[in-house]
Amino acid sequence: MIYLKTPAELAFIQQNGEILGKCHAEVAKAIQPGVSTLALDKIAYEYIKDNGAHPSFLNYQVGSQKYAYSLCISVNDVVVHGLPGELILKEGDIISIDGGVYKNGYHADSAYTYGIGNVSEEVVQLLQRTKESLYLGLNQAAPGKRVGDIGFAVQSYTESFGYGVVRELVGHGVGKKLHESPEVPNYGRRGEGAKLKEGMVIAIEPMINLGKRQISVDKDGWTIRTQDRKPSAHFEHTVAVGKEGPIILTTFAPIEEVIKTSTVLLNI
Repeated sequence: MIYLKTPAELAFIQQNGEILGKCHAEVAKAIQPGVSTLALDKIAYEYIKDNGAHPSFLNYQVGSQKYAYSLCISVNDVVVHGLPGELILKEGDIISIDGGVYKNGYHADSAYTYGIGNVSEEVVQLLQRTKESLYLGLNQAAPGKRVGDIGFAVQSYTESFGYGVVRELVGHGVGKKLHESPEVPNYGRRGEGAKLKEGMVIAIEPMINLGKRQISVDKDGWTIRTQDRKPSAHFEHTVAVGKEGPIILTTFAPIEEVIKTSTVLLNI
């Protein structure tokens, strides 16, 4: 069932989106060669708790498994759901940081992929184009449009460069639960799928592979990689369907301020 949000509910989600954007920025300040992914997760946990909120992902349950971290941190060929740990970042890596904030009964969810230092040109282009596809998709979040319009916008753009669009993982509704209806695939046909209505809140999150679209799951049951082990990029915003069109409830602005002054992170 799809739940439409009131202006007051949208305000709560947007407030959480602000906390999340600033949390991403605090994490971004620490991204550099020699840092472990677990150290980044600890930064996020402390920032979210210091702001009176709870990490949406922490203790999130899928079947019998509970997720034990505040962030999903996915490096290079990991598409999503990478587990923070002792992996040490190095020059040339790309790293996707996906996080959520829960406060006042509502969630916000967003992701950003960073390049560290000397990243190959084809991977830089993957990051740029995946980010561009996010905005092409969310521009379709208007009353009367359909979920398939979002997916078509993402798919048609990214596949024009020969990239693989992941099928098994999709965007989703966001609100009182981290994952609500409807599902929001990054592929589809115009005019198909659930109709978008004012007050709907959805997470749009292109997951785009440099190579083929097929994925595999590690033995840990969480980490999802590209089958061909080529890099993958992931960008995400929480978006409301407004009367006149999309309202972005999360923010990349604090992240991009950090990137502007960084000597390590790529400005994409």
